[in-house]
Amino acid sequence: MRARRQGTRGRSHAEGDYGRGAQRSRFSFLSYAVYFIGVAAIATVSILSYLLILRASGRLTASLCTAAILVVLSVALALTAAAWRRRVAEKPVREILAATQKMARGDFDINLKPRHIWGNYDEFDLIGENVNRLAKQLSETEMLRSDFMANVSHEIKTPLAVIQSYAGALLSAADGEERKKYAGVLVAASRRLTALVTDILKLSKMENNAILPEKQRIEGGELVRDCVLAFEAKMDEKDLQPDCDIDDMTLISDEGLLEIIFNNLISNAVKFSERGGTVYVSFKRQGDCALFGVRDEGCGMSAETGAHIFDKFYQGDTSHAAEGNGLGLAMVKRAIDMLGGEISVSSMPGEGSLFTVRLKGVVG
Repeated sequence: MRARRQGTRGRSHAEGDYGRGAQRSRFSFLSYAVYFIGVAAIATVSILSYLLILRASGRLTASLCTAAILVVLSVALALTAAAWRRRVAEKPVREILAATQKMARGDFDINLKPRHIWGNYDEFDLIGENVNRLAKQLSETEMLRSDFMANVSHEIKTPLAVIQSYAGALLSAADGEERKKYAGVLVAASRRLTALVTDILKLSKMENNAILPEKQRIEGGELVRDCVLAFEAKMDEKDLQPDCDIDDMTLISDEGLLEIIFNNLISNAVKFSERGGTVYVSFKRQGDCALFGVRDEGCGMSAETGAHIFDKFYQGDTSHAAEGNGLGLAMVKRAIDMLGGEISVSSMPGEGSLFTVRLKGVVG
């Protein structure tokens, strides 16, 4: 299985569709053409009528008759223009207005039908297509928000239940040793809850651009070594051996975002590695980019799991759910996007996982 996520930017589908549709749009041309033909027809009929009546009845009669003809034809043209406007402009505008009002009420079940075939879309067809696309995106966003709230509620409920249960047990504990044990569980649960709330707030700020990259000169190799050393105690607990290949290089980047990337990926490698295994960490230069890689010898993952690992609260291996909250890789992906980098994942069930991050900004 190989999944790849890139932090790239490009033209949206809506922009491309509008560009192609606008080239084929004939709405404005037809409107002006019909109006011109109508005015030209009235003028032609009026002139011919005036000349014919002038020969037969004189100038006064010709003028009166021509004026009457002008009034009748002008009224007919006005009525025709009104009917044309009602069919061509007012009806689609009312449909679009009704759709936007429906969206404002929180109902995103919208599907505006185009009035022309593709290739002959007018501006109203293009607006309808964009409204449909917007409704779909808002619907998906609403579903993500609902799922997010449900997941947050579930994740917070678990440590709160532990705190409540052991707080009650602590009150009724008979001896000091038992109280100490229960107090330790309470401290661990409260720390997990604090970490969860901290990660939620941090990810929310990153997604809302409340945290912007503050780029400066950073010694990348030294930062990676510090991050590896921070997990020395946890590696010793599982008898894990670090295998590091780290080059020294200077980056122009944001140290806080880099720490989020390095720490979370190393933490996952330690978490999913089997006891007595090896955690491989590399940091190599490739042109003006830095390649950071972390590989473990753990359980690996299937292609289906790999497709969701960057989703909030997703945990493919639930046996390690108590050791995290499912937000680490979501923050990693967001941090990489903010730095304009890329991340790729290679993994097979039973063969461990390799995460590779390409970062820009190497200057020395």
